[in-house]
Amino acid sequence: MTDIDPKTSFRGLPLTPEQDVEIRHYITVKKRHGEAWDTPELNAMLKDMLEPPGEDEEESGLDLDVAKSAAERAATFVDDAMEPIEASEEFNAAMEFEAMKAQGF
Repeated sequence: MTDIDPKTSFRGLPLTPEQDVEIRHYITVKKRHGEAWDTPELNAMLKDMLEPPGEDEEESGLDLDVAKSAAERAATFVDDAMEPIEASEEFNAAMEFEAMKAQGF
């Protein structure tokens, strides 16, 4: 894994050294051709580097809803009178049960 040093990267952004080199190369090429370098294209590149596209939002939202529901069901197995360690173990066991149930076991 490469180190990210915002102090030395473009505009102090948390870019990897490879991303910083790519941005600086883009600027150099634009300047060499006498073109403006601070463009919407540069901003889009930076946005992609800082917030890479993830999974489909609907799909990940569905997974989040399923996980929340499973956690809520698992929480019902935990009693307020339980010791913290016992409650944690009960919750973990219930979450494992919910995961197995979701996989069809």
